[in-house]
Amino acid sequence: MARIREIKTPLERDEVLKLEARDVVYVSGEIFTARDKAHMRALDYIRQRKELPINFNGCIIYHCGPLMRKINEEWRVISAGPTTSARMNKTLPSIVKNVECIGVIGKGGMDEGVVGALKGRGFYLAYTGGAGALAANAIKKVRGLYWEDLGMAEAIWVFEVEKFGPCIVGIDAHGKSLYAEIQRKVEENYRKIISKL
Repeated sequence: MARIREIKTPLERDEVLKLEARDVVYVSGEIFTARDKAHMRALDYIRQRKELPINFNGCIIYHCGPLMRKINEEWRVISAGPTTSARMNKTLPSIVKNVECIGVIGKGGMDEGVVGALKGRGFYLAYTGGAGALAANAIKKVRGLYWEDLGMAEAIWVFEVEKFGPCIVGIDAHGKSLYAEIQRKVEENYRKIISKL
């Protein structure tokens, strides 16, 4: 049976290891958005040993391209639904290997390379696609904006969130992936159906 958990950032490794696949999670603290271009630029900074504007260690990355509006010099979140995480399958493992612990929020799951990279140090939380307005309600303040030259959707936005969720632990730090489990069941059922035809 799924447990309901509340976590806060910055993450501690022992807390990361307590989460299990299927847990329902609500997040409070700071999270930041990063999509394709931000992941690639972050990797360039890491390779060049340049200082990153954000700290990936103990953070939660939100795969999201938010819709923002500036009102009286203050940024407001209009919508902040998740984007498809699989696009970051190639870049995320290289980021993860540079941290002690990390969390990721997105939609659609990630591949076995990411599952392996997260083992012992991170998790992936699934958030419902199309719930951008719900996500925006949990975002209490915009704390920072970096790499604005990448565009609104691709820039890094630092959000202060309160009980952001509900999210489901889709991949835990013990190597369990609900996505891989479902894929195995689908393939097993497919083989059964084919054998009966």
